Amino acid sequence: MPRRGSIRPILALVALSTLAGLVALVSAQTPVENSVETQFQLDLHVPDAGLAAMLPAGFTPNVAAQGAAKDANLRAIFIDRVTINGPDGRPAGKGSNRLVWLAAPVKEPGGANVQMIIGGLTEDPADAPGPFGVYLPATTHTMVRSTSAGGTGPIIDSQDWVFGAASGEHLEMHIKYERGVAARRNPSDTKYYSAKTPAFFQISRQESELDILRNTTTNPPDRVKEFSFKGSGGSYAKLFDGTEKVLSWDNIIWINRSVLLP
Repeated sequence: MPRRGSIRPILALVALSTLAGLVALVSAQTPVENSVETQFQLDLHVPDAGLAAMLPAGFTPNVAAQGAAKDANLRAIFIDRVTINGPDGRPAGKGSNRLVWLAAPVKEPGGANVQMIIGGLTEDPADAPGPFGVYLPATTHTMVRSTSAGGTGPIIDSQDWVFGAASGEHLEMHIKYERGVAARRNPSDTKYYSAKTPAFFQISRQESELDILRNTTTNPPDRVKEFSFKGSGGSYAKLFDGTEKVLSWDNIIWINRSVLLP
């Protein structure tokens, strides 16, 4: 049996080896960019057949059976990338952009829960087809946000987004709501896969503040005053055929994202 004094160097060596392994794992990821964003996310249920046609072989929908995301098989995420910086801290590209993602919660062939970007419309033509190969340049793109506050009444925000591509794909949303107190979400890593090149994915390391305005399952206080959403046209026609349902209205007040490659 080794003497107590001889165990300490062994434990120190094990600790150093473990730390070295963790450092190697982190350093193996390649930083691409960092962005500060605001997002508005709609959790949707769209026709299963329409969604299945847009998923590559081996990927299957991962639809929650309970909780805030219950029954959601697609998310429309309206994104204002307020700042975009490269790994050196300098502005990347134009340094800012507005776009919409269509992101599906799926299981990859190995069984892990991930997100798959199946579509997108981007304001910046240089951003198409984008890292996931599915962005379309928006020939129509407008975003208007406003905030009203005064006296002792609630703060009222409104957002209007309209994006349209030359090939007919169209996504637009109007919402007016009473702002609430957001919940801080702990930093987390999310893998976003490409529907066009399913072997490719990015890691999004992010922290954010989330304000759920309305949800059909958890039924928080409903603070939505006005709302309309429309998706249609081109390759999106089978997703938005009039039977789609909005399940959750999520205002992400801010999100700090670091994008990495594995």
